[in-house]
Amino acid sequence: MSQKGRINTSHKNKIGFIEFMHPAHNSLPGNLLSQLVNSIEEQSANENIDLTVISSHGERTFCAGASFTELSSIEDTSQGKTFFMGFANVINAIRKSNNLVIMVVQGKTVGGGVGLAAAADYCLATKWASIRLSELAVGIGPFVIGPAVERKIGFSNFSKMSLTPDEWQTAAWAKDNGLFHECFDNKEFLDDYLGRLLEKLSSYNPAALKKLKQVFWEGTDHWDELLEARAEISGALVLSQASKDAINAFLQA
Repeated sequence: MSQKGRINTSHKNKIGFIEFMHPAHNSLPGNLLSQLVNSIEEQSANENIDLTVISSHGERTFCAGASFTELSSIEDTSQGKTFFMGFANVINAIRKSNNLVIMVVQGKTVGGGVGLAAAADYCLATKWASIRLSELAVGIGPFVIGPAVERKIGFSNFSKMSLTPDEWQTAAWAKDNGLFHECFDNKEFLDDYLGRLLEKLSSYNPAALKKLKQVFWEGTDHWDELLEARAEISGALVLSQASKDAINAFLQA
């Protein structure tokens, strides 16, 4: 199942759209993460695109995070680092994109999916978009996505979520604490707002938008090295017996 799924891309009126889909609750195995990076970079390099909208398929689940099937198959630290660099590369691609990146979070999101939401320049959600950092429950931690999440919700909230991997936080909590910029009762209302937002943003000076993007990400030039170091931490921890036992229990549940 890890090799299933797809990335759909399109663009219209200077706006690029990227949608990811996977039958396992929109989880993101390595091949989809690589395709997602390529799509973000291609739209960044396209002079006919000023804004990028990232969303996932379906109604009530945005992203289940990393593929547990792939996690269970990691055999050494090199494979572990490569696996966790998947989300690191997506976060850095969003960070370095020339385009403002808008994320649409229509439902529940776990682990790496929370990292994607945090990496966005603007994030819209529905009331169904509860969030959870589940990594500690499988013997690792939200190391790679940590800088992006902490940057949005603050250190105290990040530590709370990290240390309570079984607890869901509501979409309202995520909005109140800076992860979501807007939260809507349903996807229809979200889509209506998104259309009006994109129309407004498209009317502004694209050079000003690009400069604002640079301002939003000031102080993160070291993230290439930081997220790689964090991927090494997770890549080593996932080989521990505690992590293997937890992952196997999850797969057998």
